[in-house]
Amino acid sequence: MKQRTLLREASIHGKSLHTGQEVKLTIKPAAVDSGYTFKRIDLYGKPEIKPTLDLVTDLVRSTDISTGYTKIHTIEHVLSALHGCGIDNAVIEMDSSEPPILDGSAKGFVEMIKEAEPVEQDKERKFITLETPISITEDTRSMVALPYDGLKITCTSADDRGIHTQHLSIEIDPETYMNDIASARTFTIYEDIEELLKLGKIRGGSLDSAIVIKGDQIMSKEGLRFKDEFVRHKILDIIGDIVLLGLPLKAHIVAVRPGHALNYKLSKEIFEATLGSKKSPKKSAKKDLKIVAPEETSLDIKRILDILPHNYPFLLIDRVLDINENLELTALKNVTYNEPYFQGHFPGLPVMPGVLQIEAMAQAAGVLMLRQISSEGKVAFFMSCNKVKFRQAVTPGDQLIISVKLTKVRGNKLAVAEADCKVNDKVVSSAELMFTLLDAAENS
Repeated sequence: MKQRTLLREASIHGKSLHTGQEVKLTIKPAAVDSGYTFKRIDLYGKPEIKPTLDLVTDLVRSTDISTGYTKIHTIEHVLSALHGCGIDNAVIEMDSSEPPILDGSAKGFVEMIKEAEPVEQDKERKFITLETPISITEDTRSMVALPYDGLKITCTSADDRGIHTQHLSIEIDPETYMNDIASARTFTIYEDIEELLKLGKIRGGSLDSAIVIKGDQIMSKEGLRFKDEFVRHKILDIIGDIVLLGLPLKAHIVAVRPGHALNYKLSKEIFEATLGSKKSPKKSAKKDLKIVAPEETSLDIKRILDILPHNYPFLLIDRVLDINENLELTALKNVTYNEPYFQGHFPGLPVMPGVLQIEAMAQAAGVLMLRQISSEGKVAFFMSCNKVKFRQAVTPGDQLIISVKLTKVRGNKLAVAEADCKVNDKVVSSAELMFTLLDAAENS
């Protein structure tokens, strides 16, 4: 069986479920063996991220992934559509952090795939196959993956109250997926809505994009598309979540009351049983260069993530533009409206907090200190700041140019730096910062 990609690109617009943002999503062809790649075209450098088990960060009512400052929410529906339609390689471009929810199903994504036209590539498809059963149990929920020549899913679905129980067993191929699974919509219990809103979820949800169950009533703009639509959507989610394995799976999955967290746990068990030993050598090489080498005069975001202990949403420098031999460093931070602090600082008048400008200067100074001082196995800790001044508000769309100069170094352990932030060549903030170097192992 040959790998498949798309003949051309196709796009769709809509509102995302959990963030509530408007988003344009475009699927594009990709080379053999490249799998699926998400690309955030709204962020500086248009960072890419692949959906893999080790990048999963949230499994509450969705499957989210992140690396560095790049995060993608609710990946399961678009991945389910691609996998269900037999697409092996594709690029998914988005101008926001979450795909559109559309009508709550994968139907809209399937229509995109049809428009883009699946085509065969000149290399055979690889599969994950099982030699023995793999199971996972959590209270009254369980999933088992059995050896099988194909993909079959047998699922029993029921809500937490033990009602609305449904059962379906189906062989998954592109035809059955498009006809019997793709149009099944997401659903929730009416009583759960308030709690989900408190968690910052479903801010873009509506009766146009989900089925709401209130007692024995079905609340939606459209009646049920299948009598057993709930269990069909559970199968849709399973198909999307097992994409995290990195290769298509041959198995018969038997699931009782599954969810994203349980799907993830089963996928992780399958990965460890089939691919874990093959992948382990790469793990030891990850982030193997944690110092700033003398020959490095600039750093991209990947190198910054290697060096600093910070991660999204608290990494506040995007690139180091220059490091010179005069104990000076220049870095930049692109200030976008997607920064999480703009939701509350301030609604209707977004302003970057001054303390975060200081933190950006501190992170840049930390990189410089790790370059100038013998620093292998060390972490730079910010101790104090003096002579702090704020001269101008920093707002979305601004680009901070951060300049840092080491003025004192004491015994390869303490350092003092002068720093400022500029927007359009005007100083907007400045400070004097003090640091110390500590062993990373002692403070991990």
